Amino acid sequence: TPDIFRNVTVGRHTVTVSKPGYQSRQEQVTVGENQTATVSGELVAQAVQQQAAPVAVSTTGNTINGHEYVDLGLSVKWAACNVGASSPEDYGNYYAWGETATKAEYTESNSKTYGKTMGDISGNPQYDAARANWGGTWRLPTKAEFNELRNKCKWEWTELGSKKGYRVIGPNGNSIFLPAAGWRSGSSLYDADTNGRYWNSTSMSDSRVANNFSFGSSFLSTGGYFRLDGFPVRPVSE
Repeated sequence: TPDIFRNVTVGRHTVTVSKPGYQSRQEQVTVGENQTATVSGELVAQAVQQQAAPVAVSTTGNTINGHEYVDLGLSVKWAACNVGASSPEDYGNYYAWGETATKAEYTESNSKTYGKTMGDISGNPQYDAARANWGGTWRLPTKAEFNELRNKCKWEWTELGSKKGYRVIGPNGNSIFLPAAGWRSGSSLYDADTNGRYWNSTSMSDSRVANNFSFGSSFLSTGGYFRLDGFPVRPVSE
C-alpha cells in the first residue's frame, strides 16, 4: 500500500489488508460506476493466539436479569452466551444492526437502519438487541469495549462442543467463548465455524455501515460492515 485496483466490478466488495505479524483488517466497500472506493487505516500488531485443545470456559453462576456473566477483569462484564443461545458455543440469533428481532431474510429493502444517520445505540431498547431481548443493564458493546477485549485478553482458537471459535482469557484468568458463528445475508448463513462477526453499538460516518468485531483462526479485526446483514450479539453490562 498504497495501491489502486482498476477494472473492479460495480457493487459490494470485501477488502482484506494483511501483513505478517499484524492483525488483518477487513472493510466492506461499494464501488459505483466510474467511481473510486477508498479503504484506509492502520494494522495492529498480531495478538497472542494459540491453537488449543478443547477446553471448558469459566462458569460463575452470577447473573444479571437471569443471564450469566463472566468478569474478565475488564471495564465491563461479558455475557457467557450470545443473545438467543442456550450455551456458550451455541450461535444464537442473528440481527441486522440496529434491529431487535430476527427475520427470515436480511436485505437492504427490509433493513430498518440502512442509510439512516444514527449515533451510538448501546442501551437504547429501540435499536439495541441486547437491551431489548435481555433487559436489565445488558447492552451492545461499544467499539472501545471490543477493542479492550481484543487488546487486553489472550485469544486461543479452539473448539467447544464441536464448535470452533476463540476462548478469550481475561487478565484475571476467567474466560468466555466466542463461537465462529458466521453471518447471514439474504436467507443464507455464511462462514459458520470459520469466521465470527459480532456487532458493536458504534455507527460510522457512512450511514449504510456500522462497526463490528470480526475474527478467524488467524486474525482479529475491528471494522465496518453493511448494516443490513445479520450478525450475532454478545452483550455486556457494567
